[in-house]
Amino acid sequence: MSLQVVIAGVEAVCRPAGSLWLEDVRALIVADLHLEKGSAYAARGQMLPPFDTRETVGRLEREVAATAPRLLIFLGDSFHDRGAAGRLGADEAARISALARGRTLIWVTGNHDEDGPGRLPGEVVESLTLAGLSLVHEPRSGPSRGEVAGHLHPCAKVRGGGGAVRRRCFISDGERLVLPAFGALAGGLNVRDAAFKPLFPRHPLAGVLGRAKVHPIGWAALEND
Repeated sequence: MSLQVVIAGVEAVCRPAGSLWLEDVRALIVADLHLEKGSAYAARGQMLPPFDTRETVGRLEREVAATAPRLLIFLGDSFHDRGAAGRLGADEAARISALARGRTLIWVTGNHDEDGPGRLPGEVVESLTLAGLSLVHEPRSGPSRGEVAGHLHPCAKVRGGGGAVRRRCFISDGERLVLPAFGALAGGLNVRDAAFKPLFPRHPLAGVLGRAKVHPIGWAALEND
């Protein structure tokens, strides 16, 4: 079950997979895929399972199939480093390219992927204004009404009857929103970290990702790591 939110007067839907859906303009937004993170670590001798790109692309395909967007927007750090687009396997590159059929792909550049998506289709931009929202990779410091960003990989720690759990989450105060990282191997930063404090002058709401539901959790119920 998705979570309906309003960002600076604009209706949006936070989906359990970690994507944001704007129905009025039929735009699907994801952030921080960090494709080929596994191969980047392997090159440095740190062995991670080499299937992160395959898993991330599979989840992206399912989101596209479920929503049939007109626009598919990547909010930066779609690739883990500058060489990642070139390391994409032929199959994964073909699957991403196929997502452009019948829609426009828009790649917002992030701090990890200034070189863009390489040979993949789509438009490359530094930021984008859409439906009254400002779509960027890295949140601006201080209040920014209508901003939708990634970069910080928000996570929430919540305690329940079975103990504490830590999950990726959306975070919003109704004025701006930060998306969770979509990538399979992307890490997370607790929303109570000091990095989030300048973004939200009032306590925000966390949309915590469950298996099939986005759970709205108030600030008082969120714990530090």
